[in-house]
Amino acid sequence: MSQKKIATIFTKENYKWMAIGAAVIILGFLLMIGGKSADPNVFNKDEVYSFRRITLAPLLIIGGLIIEIYAIMKKPKD
Repeated sequence: MSQKKIATIFTKENYKWMAIGAAVIILGFLLMIGGKSADPNVFNKDEVYSFRRITLAPLLIIGGLIIEIYAIMKKPKD
């Protein structure tokens, strides 16, 4: 019996980059959550509109999506 080698679309390196991209996206979403106030009748503007939630987290999510696109488009080395 001869064993046939199955050709796959993605290599181990593609999956590594996909995992890195997913981790960056999850980190972005984790930085965006929170903001629960001790008193629901008080609005804390600094907590809701902080640099972390308005700027850093969306940039990480977009960066993670770019990494995912790179991981999908990366051609395997021959």
